[in-house]
Amino acid sequence: MNTALLLSGGIDSVALAYWLRPSTAFTVSYGQLAANAEIQAASQVCRELSIRHEVVRVDCTEVGGGALTKQPSAVVAPTKEWWPFRNQLLITLVGARMIALGAHDWKLAVGSVAGDVTYVDGTAPFYANIDALMSLQEGSIRVCAPAIELTSVELIRASGIPMSLLAWSHSCHRGNMACGNCQGCWKHIEVFRNVGISV
Repeated sequence: MNTALLLSGGIDSVALAYWLRPSTAFTVSYGQLAANAEIQAASQVCRELSIRHEVVRVDCTEVGGGALTKQPSAVVAPTKEWWPFRNQLLITLVGARMIALGAHDWKLAVGSVAGDVTYVDGTAPFYANIDALMSLQEGSIRVCAPAIELTSVELIRASGIPMSLLAWSHSCHRGNMACGNCQGCWKHIEVFRNVGISV
């Protein structure tokens, strides 16, 4: 079974790219403020690992919200960073692109880790359900989150990724340059410190 990866360019998906070495990685520009930096980070990682890189561009800004956009957060948002149904949206968009490329019986890996349980779409039950839904449809695409039981630090250590490659990751939610003051930047700093890298 061919494996593809949803590669955002963040710490977790970059470590997973090194660990899994998928045949193809997909990055989605869906209207998030940091889209260009995420694409640049993902592209560089794919070049270094000789992974085919596909960029899917769809403007979903009208359905977005929170810190990843310039829109206010929804009333039901668990955090300021929450984009409604984001992982479901990204998996659907990538799945559609995979079908257009002729994929059948492929596996799509997503870089959710243990710390993502703040969001329902970062939990094991979500992935079990989205896997069942995608596999039911044309193309029989399977969805998995191989690092769902690992912390980001554990994933980095298990993957064996060199810090020179991980350094390409982009975690800021608010723009193409790290703001240093969002959940993505705080996580980036904390994880790098916990693996012994000063930032």
